[in-house]
Amino acid sequence: MSLLIIKLSALGDVIQAEGAIHDIRLHHPQEQITVLTMPRFRTIMERCPWVDEVVCDSRPPRWNLPAMWRLRRFFHSRKFDRIYDLQQAGRTKFYYRWLSPGREWFGNAPGCALFRQRPKDTSALDHFHDALQAADIAAEHTLHPDVSWMAEEVDDILHREGLKAGYVLLIPGASAAHPLKRWPYFAELAKKLLARGLTPVTVPGPDELELCRTLPGRMLIPPEGGWYDYFFLAGFIRQAAFIVGNDTGPTHIAADLGGSGLALFSGHATPESTGITHSGLAVLQKEKLANLSVEEVEACLVSTFLSS
Repeated sequence: MSLLIIKLSALGDVIQAEGAIHDIRLHHPQEQITVLTMPRFRTIMERCPWVDEVVCDSRPPRWNLPAMWRLRRFFHSRKFDRIYDLQQAGRTKFYYRWLSPGREWFGNAPGCALFRQRPKDTSALDHFHDALQAADIAAEHTLHPDVSWMAEEVDDILHREGLKAGYVLLIPGASAAHPLKRWPYFAELAKKLLARGLTPVTVPGPDELELCRTLPGRMLIPPEGGWYDYFFLAGFIRQAAFIVGNDTGPTHIAADLGGSGLALFSGHATPESTGITHSGLAVLQKEKLANLSVEEVEACLVSTFLSS
């Protein structure tokens, strides 16, 4: 039996699908499992222990007929016995209808064999938990993804940087498409942490390098320049006492590593709808993050993680 799991984006959603993929693997222990994802997430899925093969879909526009033909040929040539659509977007409904009709399809495409519609304001974790159970699949891990397999060992890097485990990792970035998801007072928070004898640390990606350079504390980048990948980021998160981060992929990595910390949410999405409330992270939310003061964040950290 050959299975396909579709999970294209975004980073936080890919990370949170880990538990559902784990449960699908346990239900199909001997079957070949292929994941269709975007090129930027190939390395994550290749490391995932529940996956045998990774194929990439760059999400070309539907009017790109040669690309659509290649995708159709992929679906037809591989003859998958069942397809689990964990993306469940308009694009994957199109895949079901036009590129892979007649397959046993798990998703929200009308007419598919295992149809389940995600209720409004329900997290993907809760939705997939209910949907897997409806398909007689034991959903033991879906609500609690565990990406500990992502974390690289970073002891040598920390030693080189003169750091010890127990720092505070700050995640001040977020998707450039959603600037309102960025809390604007990380620099002020870093100063307060330093005053308490704590070390704030950032591990920027390419979109956060300039932002992180403006924050007090330590910024970790490779000696040759550039930035650390998701696996090293997971390693640095694992060594932190706690994290403070926006509603963004790295914060969801922290949540699914079983870490402690504080997630800051704007009105863009409710914490419940993202599934982060199933983790050990505390949450603060304001409709506009500019209205969430440093004092409120510090008070939450003091009551939850620090002694005053």
